[in-house]
Amino acid sequence: MPKPSDLLQGTLDLLILKTIAGKPLHGWGIAKRIQLLSGDALAVGQGSLYPALHRLENQGWITATWEESDLGRRAKVYSVTRDGRKQLERELKTWRRLSSAVGLLIRNA
Repeated sequence: MPKPSDLLQGTLDLLILKTIAGKPLHGWGIAKRIQLLSGDALAVGQGSLYPALHRLENQGWITATWEESDLGRRAKVYSVTRDGRKQLERELKTWRRLSSAVGLLIRNA
């Protein structure tokens, strides 16, 4: 099985926002869900994930609350704010435009 790819610069925010848009999750849950939904093609390490979560929280795009995990421990659970949903839509629009352009280049080069 191939090694998980490094994320393209700038896509981590999009992946985090999209992942928690449907269901609030703690950090480990976010990383695992991204890995699962990508078919193990993407892996987000703690060294990238937690700084991104802090940045998104500081920008007001996500919020965090302390909750009890399934294992009985306290975990910080992240959810998307109204502003975060607006940012997610902007990021999705940008991603679609970029991926379409790359697709065109690959087909026509």
